[in-house]
Amino acid sequence: MVWPITAQRDAREALSIGGVSVAELASRYGTPLYIYDEATIRSQCRLYTQSLTQAHPRPRVVYAGKAWLSLALLKIIADEGLSLDVVSAGELYVALEAGFPAERISFHGNNKAPDELKMALDSNIGQIVVDNFYEIDCLEELTANRTEPFPVLLRLNPGIDVHTHDYRKTGIVDSKFGLGIQTGDAACAVERLVNAPGLVLRGYHAHVGSQIFEVEPFVDTVNAIFDFAGEMKERHGVIPDEMSPGGGFGIQYEESDPAAPVEEYIQAIGAAAQMAARRIGIPDPEFTIEPGRSIVGTAGIAVYTVGATKVIPGVRTYVSVDGGMADNIRPALYGAVYSAELVTGRKDEPVELVTIAGKFCESGDVLIDKTTLPQLTAGDLVAVPVVGAYSLAMASNYNMALRPAVVFVSEGETRLVQRRETFQDLVQRDVAQMTGG
Repeated sequence: MVWPITAQRDAREALSIGGVSVAELASRYGTPLYIYDEATIRSQCRLYTQSLTQAHPRPRVVYAGKAWLSLALLKIIADEGLSLDVVSAGELYVALEAGFPAERISFHGNNKAPDELKMALDSNIGQIVVDNFYEIDCLEELTANRTEPFPVLLRLNPGIDVHTHDYRKTGIVDSKFGLGIQTGDAACAVERLVNAPGLVLRGYHAHVGSQIFEVEPFVDTVNAIFDFAGEMKERHGVIPDEMSPGGGFGIQYEESDPAAPVEEYIQAIGAAAQMAARRIGIPDPEFTIEPGRSIVGTAGIAVYTVGATKVIPGVRTYVSVDGGMADNIRPALYGAVYSAELVTGRKDEPVELVTIAGKFCESGDVLIDKTTLPQLTAGDLVAVPVVGAYSLAMASNYNMALRPAVVFVSEGETRLVQRRETFQDLVQRDVAQMTGG
């Protein structure tokens, strides 16, 4: 599935999402425009909660907020019963502004500053996932006078490689994330935490990467963290009440990509967790997974307006649109591959091979290197699916671009959830400097 579940084309080949005409939305809100299908978001939330409930007696599904956050999205995530992980004070602030239950928030990240940790403590969130010794130092100081010890998980680095882009590998030995099991750092961290009076070690977390299409790395991660838990149980008497192999489930960006069978993956890791608990002699802990991309990725599409075309005979045809790397850096950063379709289809017209380029001043600003579309002319609308995750989350004001409007659609209704930035927004943070004459 690369389009939202409500995507349809009518008899004239016009695209609609959530029962709403995409062309009409573009006319009303302008382009670039990001459209999210609420039905797809809710469907993915329910797929994970139902699958994990069937696979493990103590399930917990946590939305990985770094994929994309907004007030409107968080209300849906909360309504569907998911928890939330944040990785910065900014994400935590947005979550609290949305009214997300603080007790369902976990704070991740590899370099949490003391003021961020204090904000998390003061907000009485559910737990902090400790990533390094520096954070233990900070938390020991910040919690020294607490009457109730604050719950933490320890992020482990299990030394597991996965088949994905190098930038998305987070569980290999050479990673900035987590405390290494193989290096002995993880065991030292446990010793520190069990002797910190203001902290209580609830369990262990790991995350080995994203866009993973095999179940084996997840099962290996489960076994690695449970084996470590067994060692720490024997050494320090720690009985974990929560264990998490993280997230990273892959999604399709093109029809040719493999589909990740979520139910099968979750059944496998849930079974592995239960067998591992029996193996090390502990009751089943709460078992947590953290999908992000696979909750919102397919729910979002981007709509662009075609502008200039440049034909280089015998080389390629560039078709430029009014967005690009400022609203979606993934092709330039990861070599991410997307597809595109005309918003108003021209099904019977001959197609040509083109490159969809952005409007920004970088040769690498190419959204789609090669795709076949009917001959495009200025003013045509092009829709790009599967942009719901890590596009807006990494958007910028490069070339002083205005970040796009975002609308949610559901059963024929439209909600503007984020307005388009204005030129005034671009100078809002500037402090005017007076110059002498």
